[in-house]
Amino acid sequence: MKSERIAPPGPERAILVGIHPPLLSVDTVKEHLEELAFLASTAGAEVQATFIQRMEKPDGRTFIGSGKVLQIKAYAEEHHTDLVVFDDELSPSQQRNLERELGLRVLDRTTLILDIFAARAQTAHAKTQVELAQYQYLLPRLARMWSHLDRIKGGIGMKGAGEKEIETDRRLVREKIALLKTRLADIDRQMATQRKHRGAMVRVALVGYTNVGKSTLMNILSKATVLAENKLFATLDTTVRKVVLGQIPFLLSDTVGFIRKLPTQLVESFKSTLDEVREADVLVHVVDLSNPAFEDHIRVVNQTLKELGASDKPTLLLFNKIDAYVPEPRNPDDLEEMEAPRQRTLEELKQTWMNTLSAPVCFVSAARGLNLDGLRQDLYQLVRRVHVKRYPHTHLPPEDQPTPFL
Repeated sequence: MKSERIAPPGPERAILVGIHPPLLSVDTVKEHLEELAFLASTAGAEVQATFIQRMEKPDGRTFIGSGKVLQIKAYAEEHHTDLVVFDDELSPSQQRNLERELGLRVLDRTTLILDIFAARAQTAHAKTQVELAQYQYLLPRLARMWSHLDRIKGGIGMKGAGEKEIETDRRLVREKIALLKTRLADIDRQMATQRKHRGAMVRVALVGYTNVGKSTLMNILSKATVLAENKLFATLDTTVRKVVLGQIPFLLSDTVGFIRKLPTQLVESFKSTLDEVREADVLVHVVDLSNPAFEDHIRVVNQTLKELGASDKPTLLLFNKIDAYVPEPRNPDDLEEMEAPRQRTLEELKQTWMNTLSAPVCFVSAARGLNLDGLRQDLYQLVRRVHVKRYPHTHLPPEDQPTPFL
């Protein structure tokens, strides 16, 4: 008799899987999977291995090819893997087929992000937002979850059991979604009222890709104590603090970080949280300069801001973590690498971005305290313009006069 393997205590062991379509470079695919590994680590998993399959489009049945499925299964059996995580959203049938053939739990990127959000949610508002997103994601997948009952056609007392069971679950999930939407609408109205009561002070929102240092900057600028960790989505609840630069008071908010392939359910559920971005007068777009994919992250954030209707606001592009930026050395023996565009030094990057954009650009290290006065001066100039327009009779120093900050 075959004995069952008892898993030792500790984090769940995971395999990551992605596909390499023709239009993406190898480096881009690897960077996407490195981000997936960070997501898995944030969720509490230990990544054992990564599998990449080059293919034009996903397989309709198992997302990846049958040969790759067998390869993953053999590795998982040998290394006692607990789950397999795919970098893209799987259809219900793909997930069901993969779990049957691999004999393991299979998750996709959306499920992983929802799980992290659920673990990170602290307030009733955030918990309601995440729970709503989870149920919205679950609803279309109920049909496949109950499909095993549909195979029983002639059993006594079993005809149509699958249909009854799934309809009951659908009704319960729809009722739960309706209840959560009502509860969330009540919270949203309360938060909208709170925003109105803040008066006509200038409002500044920190935005950016997840884990770029927004919470650290929030703590420095406002002397707040916002949780700042080297993990994805460390901040879910919007924090608002009053800040004074020069003689001008304004409200500074720290918002949830963006990420590529952010589940649409979360964008909809976090509407009220993202209203802080929509209603802000000034945006500070924080970028992690030490991340090799920072330019791709800028595009993701800009696209998200466009979808939110907030892309036309006065914006300070803030490059953070300049102390960790190191141009990668190039191998002179690698012809392909030598023919690739040369990675720029920090000074070259500064000149490129500062001379290309009409909007202000600033380079800092929040953790090391580098160029924070430059940040305060640039931010002050943006806030000052909005403030003077709103309060034209305010007496302030000339715009070109440096402002000392305490």
